[in-house]
Amino acid sequence: MPDRDDGGFLPHWKLKEEGVIGPEERLPWGQTMVIGIQHVFAMFGATVLVPILMGFDPNTAIFFSGIGTLIFFLVVGGRVPSYLGSSFAFVSVVLVSTGYRPPGPNPNIGVALGGIIAAGAVYAVIGVIVMFAGYRWVERLMPPVVTGAVVAVIGLNLAPVAIRDVGGSPFATAIGLATALAAAAVAVYAPGMLRRLPILLGGVIGYALYALLANWMGMGKAIDFTALAAAPWIGLPHFSAPVFRKDVMTLFAPVAVILVAENLGHVKAVGAMTGRSLDRWLGRAFLGDAVACMVAATGGGTGVTTYAENIGVMAVTRIYSTLIFVVASVVAIAMGFSPKFGALIGTIPVPVLGGLSIVLFGLIAATGGRIWVQNRVDFSDSRNLVVAAVTLTLGAGNLELKLGDFSIGGIGTATFGAIILYQLLGGGRPRSDPASADGAVSLPPESNPEAAISH
Repeated sequence: MPDRDDGGFLPHWKLKEEGVIGPEERLPWGQTMVIGIQHVFAMFGATVLVPILMGFDPNTAIFFSGIGTLIFFLVVGGRVPSYLGSSFAFVSVVLVSTGYRPPGPNPNIGVALGGIIAAGAVYAVIGVIVMFAGYRWVERLMPPVVTGAVVAVIGLNLAPVAIRDVGGSPFATAIGLATALAAAAVAVYAPGMLRRLPILLGGVIGYALYALLANWMGMGKAIDFTALAAAPWIGLPHFSAPVFRKDVMTLFAPVAVILVAENLGHVKAVGAMTGRSLDRWLGRAFLGDAVACMVAATGGGTGVTTYAENIGVMAVTRIYSTLIFVVASVVAIAMGFSPKFGALIGTIPVPVLGGLSIVLFGLIAATGGRIWVQNRVDFSDSRNLVVAAVTLTLGAGNLELKLGDFSIGGIGTATFGAIILYQLLGGGRPRSDPASADGAVSLPPESNPEAAISH
């Protein structure tokens, strides 16, 4: 696909009705609306699940995911097709810093919001540096062996949260495992685009099963629909103000490195799908995501990142027009103004959430391995093997480091440990074989991009 750019602030989207639709092209408006709504459903399951796990308001999270997507769209000048949804990178540090245990609202949400803003500020600084100095130094600091390990650590570190949610009773365990099985079956056997919605459809199946067994057959605690019946259809999201504490901000700051790794992989994947390099927009992509994180946290939203589900939809449909994400963001903002929607989300039983978490956290961990495979990381090289081994152990064991008022959780420890250890072991020195210093070779553009992405 040719690299077209008219040099304006925003592209002049050219109408195209068939074939591959590039970022600076568009479908007829009716089809653009339909595809945009489809992207909302694609990101919906995980974007709603993340705030529930942290005790954030789902309405507010959806609202700010739409706002964040618009911010990202403007910062990258409409050149990078992406949706910003709730990032799993923040779940662990939010739970640690607030002491929150689901379900219900997080009483200490303010300190978490202050931490997200701190991570966003660090992320923004990195974005500005990349805009002026280029991105090669980022790739050298975080080659595939490092990014794969860090992505895997996110899933492994969160695994105890999922197990706790399904371990309260035999009934809870059965519902959780049934929900996980339903999500897995949808991902493997569902027809067409339904296969792109395993979390949403798996959650619906788990919810229906729980209601059947608990509400109708009395085998567990019944779902309470009182709040749902009383909630109005239209109303403002529940906004919250950030609280800035130095110890919490230092705990959150390292998450910026994880967001860089996520976004770098996503932009590279989209570039491979479209057949054009988007590397020159990497700095702006980092900055746009960073600003979106900070804006969301000023009002009670979760930290956001580019979303694998939406990139997967683009891979299937071969429609990359950035205008569809403007539509998706507007729809998400509108959903944020429905308290009825938020009340419905609040009725989801904890075991159902636990079952979905088992699938999501496991997929995140497995995606780290897929990054290694797709980039052909050479584990016969002792450097790569040791970096991966130490990183996984630090993150899965949740090693927390404290130096005075400064503390860093397991994911942060693993992230910085991977970066530092790789450099100490001479990761950047030349090798005698044709592969790169990190034991990886570049993927051809036709390689499956979805396999190398995660949130």
